[in-house]
Amino acid sequence: MEISLFLSAAVIAGTPLLFATLGGILNEKVGHLNLGIEGMMLMGAIAGFTVGFGTNNAILAILGAGLIGAVGALIYAVLTVSFHANQVVTGLSLTIFGTGFSGFLGQQMVGKIVSDQLKLSLVPVRIPLLSDIPLIGNALFNQSPFVYLGYISAIVIFIYFMFTSWGLNARMVGENPAAADATGINVNLYKYSHILVGGAFCGFAGAFLSLVYVPAWQEGITAGRGWIAVALVIFAGWNPLKAILGGFLFGGLDILGFRLQGAGLNVNQYFLDMVPYAVTILVLVIASIKKNSLNAPPKGLGNAYFREER
Repeated sequence: MEISLFLSAAVIAGTPLLFATLGGILNEKVGHLNLGIEGMMLMGAIAGFTVGFGTNNAILAILGAGLIGAVGALIYAVLTVSFHANQVVTGLSLTIFGTGFSGFLGQQMVGKIVSDQLKLSLVPVRIPLLSDIPLIGNALFNQSPFVYLGYISAIVIFIYFMFTSWGLNARMVGENPAAADATGINVNLYKYSHILVGGAFCGFAGAFLSLVYVPAWQEGITAGRGWIAVALVIFAGWNPLKAILGGFLFGGLDILGFRLQGAGLNVNQYFLDMVPYAVTILVLVIASIKKNSLNAPPKGLGNAYFREER
């Protein structure tokens, strides 16, 4: 029972990481390294909470969060796609902007809690048969509809990239935009659309934190999870299905401290808080050493495309 409860809590803690990682994958598949994930998560978190608090409607709250996340991504897209700005600097600037945006709009929301009506619309829904699978069934299939949205999104994105012509075009844009342009693919359209949808997913990640995981507004609610998501994109090898495993694994690390203290183990809290980020650094180091064609990043990642130089 304790293992099942831990796994269930890990799934909940890992869901915002999953959404943010999917957003990062969508960006990087078309060749854009967006380090603004943390900022877009914060923008989505305050937008989702504000809309949810005002309307008591979970669907509107989630859509509002996705919309604001996409707006943040649009700023990044205009600067990096149309004006060829440095992607790293632009992403970092977006994180700073998102932090200030959420802090400014969240001043009046600090300490407020979403209504019981909204909470009830996001309570766990048990899926018959699947939830009866030993050990993992209850953890994976007795969750909030918001969690199921994460599963479905990862599967749909995987199918999109692997089995559709649009997904193949997007991958080609990320690998070699000049070659894609030469074959008639609208490179800028693919870049803009994937960056904006990726931003929406980052907004969903923030909304999950402020509507389900907490659910209340507090300053800096993302607590650095956006940076973990950047590493999880690499950990998953740019594979949406592997992102599910990565998100839940790091979600487990995130709540490990609470479980150890609950078991009566006297472990330094600061050390436990450090574990997810230490593992993130380790993942990046291992990924930089162990490279192969199966988990290699898109070849055009981080490079601005100048059509005039084609």
